[in-house]
This record gives sequence, structure tokens and C-alpha cells, in this order.
Amino acid sequence: MLLLPSLLLLLLPHCPAVEVKRPRGVSLSNHHFYDESKPFTCLDGSATIPFDQVNDDYCDCKDGSDEPGTAACPNGSFHCANAGYKPLYIPSSRVNDGVCDCCDGTDEYNSGIVCENTCKEKGRKERETLQQMAEVTREGFRLKKILIEDWKKAREEKQKKLIELQEGKKSLEDQVEMLRMVKEEAEKPEKEAKEQHRKLWEEQQAASKAQKEQELAASAFQELDDNMDGMVSLAELQTHPELDTDGDGVLSEGEAQALLSGDSQTDATAFYDRVWAAVRDKYRSEVLPTAPPALAADVTEPTEEEQASPVPSPPLEEVEEEEETEEEEEEEEDEEPEVTGEQPKESLPPQVPPQPASPTEEDKMPPYDEQTQAFIDAAQEARSKFEEAERSLRDMEESIRNLEQEISFDFGPDGEFAYLYSQCYELTTNEYVYRLCPFKLVSQKPKLGGSPTSLGTWGSWAGPEHDKFSAMKYEQGTGCWQGPNRSTTVRLLCGKETVVTSTTEPSRCEYLMELTTPAACPEPPPEPPADGDHDEL
Repeated sequence: MLLLPSLLLLLLPHCPAVEVKRPRGVSLSNHHFYDESKPFTCLDGSATIPFDQVNDDYCDCKDGSDEPGTAACPNGSFHCANAGYKPLYIPSSRVNDGVCDCCDGTDEYNSGIVCENTCKEKGRKERETLQQMAEVTREGFRLKKILIEDWKKAREEKQKKLIELQEGKKSLEDQVEMLRMVKEEAEKPEKEAKEQHRKLWEEQQAASKAQKEQELAASAFQELDDNMDGMVSLAELQTHPELDTDGDGVLSEGEAQALLSGDSQTDATAFYDRVWAAVRDKYRSEVLPTAPPALAADVTEPTEEEQASPVPSPPLEEVEEEEETEEEEEEEEDEEPEVTGEQPKESLPPQVPPQPASPTEEDKMPPYDEQTQAFIDAAQEARSKFEEAERSLRDMEESIRNLEQEISFDFGPDGEFAYLYSQCYELTTNEYVYRLCPFKLVSQKPKLGGSPTSLGTWGSWAGPEHDKFSAMKYEQGTGCWQGPNRSTTVRLLCGKETVVTSTTEPSRCEYLMELTTPAACPEPPPEPPADGDHDEL
């Protein structure tokens, strides 16, 4: 962690500053190269010059090391001591340029600019920041140790629970298999009883239908037998032109004889056996009204009830006009069959013969008898017990899989990240609500409503080799328009609380999210004794 070196410097005990004589612009670490009693050798070894040519405002060394305190060499560097703050290297070109680059002002020693020394104030602010960071690190690490202990206990409990479930699974599997056999045995008599019940009902339905057909045929026979001699003759059959077979609107003698299978007359038995099936769909009962009730809605004439009701009548002239209009419409409708050739004008529309009633309670299968219902109830009870046991087995298998996955998951060196497994965290911006469910998925949803978009599902730990657990990778999110699938990298930062602090999109369809968590806090250095300030950070 980059934080540790700064914290170590911050927490160093106070040491009195020692002034080491060295040319301007030279750091303490390089002062031994600048011995004024000896000729100076360029740091790159390119030349050796008299020491008095150091900082003479003329560049003698290729690497610019002979002019650390002037702007003579374009590639030189000037060292700011910045006592009380952090040392700093600046390009030599900034020396005496009229801009204060060093907080101690040493870079503007000959420019005429007076630079205020702000190193102590900067150092104070820096130390305050580092102290706050150190406090966060200490508190975060304390919480991290608690998280580690919590996971150890939770893991042990989950392992015990897993063993219990695995042992219980075998017992439940045996129970499911036993209940399956019981169910199958109970369903056999149920199936037989239900089939027997249905078969009996279907036979009754067939008998009832046949009886109704016989009654319809007998009624038709009686209507056709005008002289009531017990026989239907050709002439009697010809009184029903709707039985016409060639479409001319008249039932000829030949057509009638064909319907009677070549005979000149037929009795009731032969009529039902040989004739009724051929005429049933065309036959129009003489006792039926000219307009069946089903077609009454299409008739414009008022019903008897409407005629009897005291509704105010319109003026006679309007009635006559309406009747004339209706007659014209009827004539037009009657003319249409002549154009299309469907039916002659004089022929009457085929009347619907008596039909079996629409499905009613009589057509529904009757309730099961007491014994059959007992078989059904017994089978249903067996099915319910089996399905409940089977559902319990599926739930148990799901719990086992979840526990195995959680126990074997890599939650960090000591399991410190395990507490994130069942949590989700959100960050709301001006446009979106970002949602992070660690080890599962990342998504974004429009702030004003709409469907969420997947920014990736859990992939792997993605930190550098030396700090693997500092980042997470979520991959294979929703595809971008004519682009790759969305993905997210989550950086884990030390913090006392678990919070999503930012979300950005550094490149198209690749998101960067930062999450502070105690689990990311490193072990802090030991606290030093409070000895006061020191000169350098």
C-alpha cells in the first residue's frame, strides 16, 4: 500500500535537523559527489572539471549535473530542500524564472522575486491529513480483525450445517422414494375408478343421445304422416320442399323416392333406420315458428311483446318511409343470391332443424360416486405428501450447493471480504443509480425510472500480483450498441465504512467503481511516542 511509507515517515520520532554543506540545488543523498576539495566528475562520467566550475552558470556536463543550482543546463534538476515539508526536484529551467516552485523559495534566489516560505504550513496540513488517514487505517484494521473472526465462526457454523444437510439428504431421498411408491399405488385404483366412471357416463350419454334422435325422428314421422296410416308416402314427403336435393326449391317425386331408397312409402322403423339421417339436417318442423328464436335478432319487425307495450308510435308518414326503406333493403338482399348464383330468389332459406341443446348441466359428467371419490382423495393425499417431500429435497439440495459455494469461495487471505457476499451497495448520481452486489453483479438504472442494465457479473480478483485482493473484475454485462459487453473494475480502498464512493467510465463500456471497506485496510505501523514536530516528512 502506498499509504504505509507516508505513515512511517509521519510517525518517525523527532530528530534535530543537521545542516550539511553542499552546493545549491544538491540533495543530501548526492552531497558526497560534490566535494569542493576535489575536481568534480560529472555524474554520468562524461567529464571531470575544476570544482569552481560547478554552478558557474555554464553547462559543462552532458547530464547537467555540474549546474544543479542554475538554469544553465536544459536537462538539469534543482533540488528543493523544503524543510518541514516534502523535498522536491524541479527542472533547472524553472530556477530564477520568477515563479516560486519550491515552498521554501530557494529556486528564486536571484530573480528579484521574494518567495514566502510555506513549507511549515504545508507540512502541518499534510501531517493532519496523514494523521486522519492513519486513524482511518487503525480503526479500519481493527474492524477488519473483527470481520476475520466473524467469518471464522460463520464458516465453522456453515460447515456444521452442511454436514447436517448432507446427512439429512440421504434420509429425505429415501422418504421421497417411499412416498413415490405410495403415490403410484394410490393412483392405480384412482385411475381405474375414474376410467370406469367416465366410461359409464359416456355410455349413458350415447344412450340418451340415441333416445333423443329417435324422439326427433318419431316426431318428424308423425308430422309427415298426414293421413295417420302409419306410413309416409312419396306425396307426403313432397310436402316438405326444404328436402330438395338438386337446389330448384321443389322436392320432385324422383328425389322423394331416392330419399325412401326406391320405395314408395316407409314405416316408422325404416324411416328412422334409412331416411332420417339423410333428411335430418334439412327437415323443418311444421310446428316451429317461421323465424327461429336464434334469428329473431335479425328480424326488423317488432315482436308481440313490443306490439303490446305502450310505446309511443312515430308519425304515420315516418312509418311508411321506414317500411319502404326496409322493403327496398330486403329486395336488394333477395337479389344478391341471383347475382352470385347461390340460391334462387323464390327458394326459402333452409331452416335449422331441432338441434341438441347447448352443453348444460346434463352434458357435464356427474359427480363421482362415494367409492371413486374416496380413491381420488387417497391418491391426492399421497400426491401432496410426495410433492411436499420432493420440494423439501430440492430446497435442501439448493441449500447444500449454496453452502458449498460460499465455504469454498475465495474471500481474501483470511476471509475478511466474506461479509460482502450477501450485501448490495448503491451510489446515486445525477443520471443513474449504480448498484454493486459483491461477488455477484454490478448494474445501473436510470434515476428517473427504467430497467436496470448489467455492468457485469462476478469474474475474479483483479489486483496486481503483489496485491491481488485490491480490485474485483465483473464481466459479460449488457452489450453496448455496436460495441463490447460492459465490464466493471471495482477498486477496494481502506475505510471505516463500506460505501461505494465513485463510479466512472474511463473508456467506452468499461466502468471503474471505488468501494471503501475495512477489509481493505492494511496493518498500520506501531504508534510512535508524541515527541513533537520534525523538519521533514
